[in-house]
Amino acid sequence: MILLLTGYRGSGKTTIGQKLADRLWRSFIDLDVRIVAKAGKSIREIFEQDGEPRFRDLETQALHEVLQIADDTIIALGGGAVVRDQNREMIKAAPSTKTIYLRCDPEVLHQRIAADAATAAARPALTALGGTIEEVEAKLAEREPIYRAAMDHEIDVTNLTPDEAVVYIVRML
Repeated sequence: MILLLTGYRGSGKTTIGQKLADRLWRSFIDLDVRIVAKAGKSIREIFEQDGEPRFRDLETQALHEVLQIADDTIIALGGGAVVRDQNREMIKAAPSTKTIYLRCDPEVLHQRIAADAATAAARPALTALGGTIEEVEAKLAEREPIYRAAMDHEIDVTNLTPDEAVVYIVRML
């Protein structure tokens, strides 16, 4: 089974995904890491130099590739991966997949993002609001219905440690 983790930036997709993969003895793929490696530049640089549409194209290509090769794998999707219809259709069409939405309150997401220095260096602001709490609230309001449409299960990670989230996910499976 392929287990995909979706949710907003800062929800813990990578951290929880790595821990979950270790716990279940599965491979782990971070879609954003794959995109960066293939492009040879950070997501921020892709956005700045090539634009968001190019990044989304690279994201779709990377998702297509990993769904072809993944088996018993945990995949951390980028925060906007499921926004594109084509990506949601690919996920639904892939055999033996489950998508878990890691839901988190906007205030906590903003705190986590602000606390991670690597995020500011490698990730672009998503709106003219420039990474503020207002940006998180606006993008989350836009994306949450899409996350829910794409998911098989939802877990609220607002007050959970990554280890606690892993326990809940394992029980869910």
